[in-house]
Amino acid sequence: MPGRTLPTITQAEVKAHDNAKSCYVTIGTKVYDVTEFVEDHPGGGDLILEYGGKDVTEILADEASHTHSDSAYEILDEHLVGFMPTEPVLDAATKSQHPDNIVPLPPNKAGLAELNGDGQHVFAATGLATAEDLSKETDLATDFKTHKFLDLNRPLLPQVWCGGFSKAFYLEQVHRPRHYKGGQSAPLFGNFLEPLSKTAWYVVPIVWLPPVAYGTFIASQQMSFLTLSLYWVLGLSIWTLVEYLMHRFLFHLDEYLPDNRVGITLHFLLHGIHHYLPMDKYRLVMPPTLFMVLAFPFWKLAHTVFFYDWHVATAVYCGGIFGYICYDLTHYFLHHRNLPAYYRELKKYHLEHHFADYQNGFGVTSKFWDRVFNTELNLPPPKVVKTS
Repeated sequence: MPGRTLPTITQAEVKAHDNAKSCYVTIGTKVYDVTEFVEDHPGGGDLILEYGGKDVTEILADEASHTHSDSAYEILDEHLVGFMPTEPVLDAATKSQHPDNIVPLPPNKAGLAELNGDGQHVFAATGLATAEDLSKETDLATDFKTHKFLDLNRPLLPQVWCGGFSKAFYLEQVHRPRHYKGGQSAPLFGNFLEPLSKTAWYVVPIVWLPPVAYGTFIASQQMSFLTLSLYWVLGLSIWTLVEYLMHRFLFHLDEYLPDNRVGITLHFLLHGIHHYLPMDKYRLVMPPTLFMVLAFPFWKLAHTVFFYDWHVATAVYCGGIFGYICYDLTHYFLHHRNLPAYYRELKKYHLEHHFADYQNGFGVTSKFWDRVFNTELNLPPPKVVKTS
């Protein structure tokens, strides 16, 4: 799991930070420095100071006071300064034969297993417990020393190619998420090719919407608006299945991955790097050059299936490419934006794919095909260590 990067702060020290000059609050074991919010808080600074040095879990969720939005918690996470052992954590450490596995926080893998017995569920496949863990910055030196996988201080691709990793070890490590220096992009090539590995989300509609619009216009010259719309929507619907199949059987070709460096490197470039660094905002959408390689076979497939009419095939294809645009933008927003209610649920679902169970939950724009093919995420009920 990600290395220990923040200090363990005692309860006495947290309680001492209870004034306008230095104000800490806690949520469970997490300690936040909210000093800069004292003067700017909409409800008045006195309300924050009232809870200075205390746990705010209940007041943040109190509907009578004011239920805080997801964005409030996201802002808090940006001001995480350390971890405070709660009584249950200290009790577990006291009873443990190896208390150094549990404290200082966060605990290591063995310590997490002990805490599981006290109600803290950590997913074995990823070493994480919550979506918030995806954004917990990794101690680069400690991570490499502990896991002997990739040194995030150096270009990743040469390390994957030359690492001599077995398939089993590679798959175990690449699905244990890391977070690089506040979400920046870790070096992949380390040379002039580096910019080609990064794509801002807005590049996708800029590059692909004009061809979709032009292709739709060409197709419309030989069919009615209703017929065009039906075939276009058919293409959009087909994309949802393609999205699921690609994610499940191409991006997660884990079981059938060749146990050699060629297969491992291709897997890493195609999707492994996304699971290894899931919050890298410049490697969340597909680079146009890569999608162009995939788009050409789909063009040929559309015109093979709908061989009887070139314009029909083009309309179906354009609807499918528009579905891809929606997919890539949705994927980016699920990782990095606050969203309306439906998409908040979808965001929770997709992030669970990353931090809990990467072998299920392949739908990104919807859960429909996961339900059809019985790969819907089914996590155990959340369990947390109660704080004093």
